[in-house]
This record gives sequence, structure tokens and C-alpha cells, in this order.
Amino acid sequence: MSDFDYARHRMIEAHIIRRGLTEPRLVEAMRSVPREAFVGAGLQEFAYADAPLSIGQGQTISQPFIVALMIERATIAADDVVLEVGTGSGYAAAVASRLAQDVYTIERIPALAEEAEDRLQRLGFGNIHVRIGDGTRGWPEVAPFDVILVTAGGPSVPPTLKGQLAIGGRLILPVGSESEQRLIRITRTGATTFDEVDLGGVRFVPLIGKEGW
Repeated sequence: MSDFDYARHRMIEAHIIRRGLTEPRLVEAMRSVPREAFVGAGLQEFAYADAPLSIGQGQTISQPFIVALMIERATIAADDVVLEVGTGSGYAAAVASRLAQDVYTIERIPALAEEAEDRLQRLGFGNIHVRIGDGTRGWPEVAPFDVILVTAGGPSVPPTLKGQLAIGGRLILPVGSESEQRLIRITRTGATTFDEVDLGGVRFVPLIGKEGW
């Protein structure tokens, strides 16, 4: 077992399983993705600390627990199609891709999108599709989605993303101010009806776009 494998095992035990996220498919997905490959040069030794890390361009890779929490609460099935808003380094998309049929991920910063796409291809994540653009507008050509994960905090829920949920689909996103938010799960129950659950306080970078900040 390498040092990174050992650190990954300890992180999952201490910060995922002991904090109540024990769904077997999620745990296995977390075990299978090398987080050290998704952090910036010089930060690999901190890859398995339960903390966000800078990936440049004013963006961060979320702490492992938050990645796991969002994915666990989305209850991703093997045949689900997932939309992620905010590719960042590609780490969360990589974990989600181990659970889903396909992951479509949008990044507004071209340099990050290109780096993430290259990294994901190099690591063999063949069911992830990357696009550069305004994630608050979704990916209409592929909609509806079974799951939408938004990895940046907005002032409200983007109506376009709600409209791109399948019936029964789940949208997980942070909503609040630019400095702190509440993590919300929205489930589409009908053509015009939605259920909402508050999953707790979080802090994400701002969601920039037509339906964000």
C-alpha cells in the first residue's frame, strides 16, 4: 500500500464513515478515486486532509466530506445521468462517475475545464463529458437529468436547473450569501412541484452566471 493509498483509507474511515456516510457504493467510489491527482502541484501531501484546497483561478477543490455528502444525498443510481455545475479540478465528477451512467460537467473558466478534461481522460474516466460555459444555464441538449450537483453557492435556486430535472430528480446546491450558504436538496415531484430539504450550513465559492451572482 502506497502512502497515498494509506492516507486515502484513513481519510475515508475518519471523515466519511465515522461521520455517518456509510453507503457501500459511495465508500467504494471514494476509495477508487486518487484525490492526490486532482490537487495542485505541491499540495499532494495535503490531498487527504478534510479541507478545501486551492486549484488556482480563485477556485478550490471541496473537502472530501462535502463531496461525499452531496453525492450521498443525491442517491445516484447506476443508470442515472448526472449534471455537475462547477467542474473545478474534476474530483467530484470523478467520484460521481463511479456511481452513475454518465456525468456531464460544466466549468466557466476555460483553463480549469481544459485541465480537468485532460486529467480525467488521462486517468481513464470515460463516462465524463466536460463543457466550458455558464453552468447556471444547464446543458439543455442532454436534459432532463436524474441528478444535478452544483459546487458553488448562489443567491437562489437557478430556475433553469430546476427545469432540467427529471421527475423524481434531485438537485443539490448551496444557497445563501457569497460567504456562507445552506446546502439544499430539491426533489422534483411533478411538472411544477418540488420538495426541499435543508442539509446544513456550508461555505462554497460564489456561483457565477446568468442565474447566479
